[in-house]
Amino acid sequence: MSTTKPISSEEIVVGLDIGTTKICAIVGKRNEYGKINILGLGKAGSDGVSRGVVVNIEKTVQAIREAISEAEKHSGIKIEVVHVGIAGEHVRSMQHKGIITLNSADFEISQEDVNRLHEDMFKIATKPGHEIIHVLPQEYTVDNQSGIIDPVGMSGVRLEGNFHIVTGQTTAANNIYRCVVRAGLEVAELILEPLASSAAVLTEEEKEAGVCLVDIGGGTTDIAIFENNIIRHTAVIPFGGNIVTEDIKHGCKVMKKHAELLKIQYGSALADAVMEDVIISIPGPRDRPAKEIHKVMLAQIIQSRMEEIMEFVLAEIKNSGYEDKLVAGIVVTGGGSQLQHMKQCVEYVTGIDTRIGLPGEHLASGLVDEVNFPMFATGAGLVVMGLEATELTPVRTTTESGERQLMMQTPKGASRTGPRISFIDKVKTWFESTLTNTGDFIE
Repeated sequence: MSTTKPISSEEIVVGLDIGTTKICAIVGKRNEYGKINILGLGKAGSDGVSRGVVVNIEKTVQAIREAISEAEKHSGIKIEVVHVGIAGEHVRSMQHKGIITLNSADFEISQEDVNRLHEDMFKIATKPGHEIIHVLPQEYTVDNQSGIIDPVGMSGVRLEGNFHIVTGQTTAANNIYRCVVRAGLEVAELILEPLASSAAVLTEEEKEAGVCLVDIGGGTTDIAIFENNIIRHTAVIPFGGNIVTEDIKHGCKVMKKHAELLKIQYGSALADAVMEDVIISIPGPRDRPAKEIHKVMLAQIIQSRMEEIMEFVLAEIKNSGYEDKLVAGIVVTGGGSQLQHMKQCVEYVTGIDTRIGLPGEHLASGLVDEVNFPMFATGAGLVVMGLEATELTPVRTTTESGERQLMMQTPKGASRTGPRISFIDKVKTWFESTLTNTGDFIE
């Protein structure tokens, strides 16, 4: 077996989006211009996940294997390590302030001081059964001088920091980790899905001006608000595209698979925008006549539910205190944003300028046409964040049979200052102790 270390342009990351309606794996690498080449894409239906939470281990493992296998076929690379998204209604966020006193004799703030303040945030109390996933700095204060983004090098005695802290249910993360491991993969990092989606579809100008990302998935709608290039608020609404499908199923009295097709092919989020009332014929059950459905009635059912979801979004925006600071408005992404007239519906409910977010902003070549859809925003964002936040030490290997293999190690977060154990490390420790106690093993 021979091994070679590729140049930086060959660094490869795999994003694994475990969603309620689909599981997708995207393989990408950064080119010499900073853009991302999409090498492979794999997707499979997700029957084992509900509202972002794994409810059936075996079905989820099977879907992960299918998605990974397809991505490997497209890319020609053996996938071993993935960056996994985490979401669900169990995800919570809060603001917290930390303070430390400098120990250095010259009172100059160092990176170690900032790291120490950051590490202290992982020690705060959380709800029982919850762990901290992300600690996101907002701004710092040095000796009562506020509004500082980077305090390193400044002189001072006391350093304060405002942090946005995201927590998640430990058991939910454990189940995601268990599924990925049983699929024969290693988890490099668990990443909050709204952060991943924002990395894929938002521009730096929008984050600077003030923008609200709304990611409408199958089971949940994720919200992330940015201003001055800092994430200010995150939230998860436990409704998504699947509940629209259920409304169509009951309102039109059709089977679920037909309701999903109606939503995808003829669905509109704004009934008044439907120019002509087309009659759609749906095959009936065996020995029963076909059912005729008016397109306007279909749009009315969809609009009613989408307006409700957008009212929840507007309430979150108001609760965040940034309603009047969204200069760049709202960016809607995710599979639910692919409904016709979705932009107009969001603007009608919120009164805020809106655009549909596509991940093509960061994509350069490869399977760009296949990936440049809102439904793949999270997967593409996981690749973006994996490339930015991971210090890859990939080793490209060739087996005796000529099979190409990629091995990736050492996330940046692994060499942290201080004694803190990361969220994913805690999940790994729990999982390994469970195997030891139960005698279970993964082949």
